[in-house]
Amino acid sequence: MTTPKRALIAAGGTGGHMFPARAAAQELVARGWEVRLVTDARGMKHTDGFPAVSVDQIRAASPVTKNPVKLVRAWIELLAGLMSCRNIIKTWKPDVVAGFGGYPAFPALMAARQKNLPFAIHEQNAVLGRVNRVFAKGAGFIASGFERLDRAPETAKRLITGNPVRTEFIAAREKPFPGETGPIRIFVLGGSLGARILSETVPEAIAELPERLKSRLEVAQQTREESLAMAQDIYQHAGIKADCAPFFGDVAVRLAAAHLVIARAGASSVSEIACVGRPAIFVPLAIAADDHQTANAEGLVEAGAADSIPETEFNTEALTALLDVRLSNHAELTDRAAKSASLGRPSAAALFADALISLEQGH
Repeated sequence: MTTPKRALIAAGGTGGHMFPARAAAQELVARGWEVRLVTDARGMKHTDGFPAVSVDQIRAASPVTKNPVKLVRAWIELLAGLMSCRNIIKTWKPDVVAGFGGYPAFPALMAARQKNLPFAIHEQNAVLGRVNRVFAKGAGFIASGFERLDRAPETAKRLITGNPVRTEFIAAREKPFPGETGPIRIFVLGGSLGARILSETVPEAIAELPERLKSRLEVAQQTREESLAMAQDIYQHAGIKADCAPFFGDVAVRLAAAHLVIARAGASSVSEIACVGRPAIFVPLAIAADDHQTANAEGLVEAGAADSIPETEFNTEALTALLDVRLSNHAELTDRAAKSASLGRPSAAALFADALISLEQGH
């Protein structure tokens, strides 16, 4: 009986790191591999359904701080995580290691480098993240979520795979764009932790739309807990049917049903929207490192599939005006949806698995 190949996957604590890691793991498991995951306490919140033989919580922290006490503590955490990963590699004996960004990936990739194990990294954003920069030159390859990848070493081997998305988004890609008659559906996503600016500005802007649009609107909005009552009240007073909640478990279904999406421009959100093929209005997070969210949205914006509004220009008046234009022209929305779908990469997980298997075989 052939022993299955083994991949140790390391990913940070946000859904932006964990969801692509899960999609890639699903693909590897479908090909007969065994997968083991290492993450931190935050990442453990996203591990339900992760197809791993084991999920290990390790210690990790960001060493990017000017506070000397916090810096020392961060390195103590990372060293503890390194010892855990060295022990996992020693006892479990993976054939290859894959890092999906975030500080929990640092100990795993460092341990792989010390043990001379082949390793690869996946960068979800259009700007290479801090941890991935450390290991980029030694990686078997960098798989990137977008065609644009800033801050990558010229000598690094780069593959444009796209961001692996969960199977439900690939299935939703088959759903036709909603028709011109009936309700007009807007889906508002605030990112993994919600977004105050979206929670507060979007309901006010939608409430100011002309009656010819308002009377047909159905809104589903991810809303911060503290803004939930306010958003519901605004929609109710405007006579708009709205479903507001801090979290939706059926994002793919809601994306497929939407005529237009309003969202942050995190890598997963952009990739999932493109995979399903829906037009969007992005509001990039202004404080994102290296302004990577603006870079993430660039491809869809340049293709005419999306609009991008900087936070400094995102207000009720501007959003109402743009929504009036977009929602009043179903033919244009349909065209923007097709352009969005043309940039979707439903085969990203398969491409990443192909490359990782080739790396292991060629090592």
